[in-house]
Amino acid sequence: MNKYYTITELTREFGVSTRTLRFYEDEGLIHPERRGRTRLFRPADRHLIKEILRGRRIGFTISEIREIIQVYKDPPGEMGQLQMLMQKVVEKREELRQKRRDIDETLSELDNVEEACLTRLAEIGVGT
Repeated sequence: MNKYYTITELTREFGVSTRTLRFYEDEGLIHPERRGRTRLFRPADRHLIKEILRGRRIGFTISEIREIIQVYKDPPGEMGQLQMLMQKVVEKREELRQKRRDIDETLSELDNVEEACLTRLAEIGVGT
């Protein structure tokens, strides 16, 4: 017997809104069965939702996630998907490292501005 999940079960399990799951469906990332107005999600849909949310947590865009999913469905299949995923991980890691450098630089600049302000306040005799 096939196990189906309702949208309510999945929203509770993954802590997302029904709107989020409908969005993923509208974007073509998941394809639940329909029985009237009811969406029934298969275990494969549940797995995809789990992977989509993981991708979002690590910063992948919806289009990147769609691309990764599509590579799995088409030749070369899982091998191609894994190779693409590894490349995207490398790219995402470098992007985050650059953001870290940018944040560190901004924090350093803020420290310099604060120090200059404190020095000037002391010069004009204003206590902090």
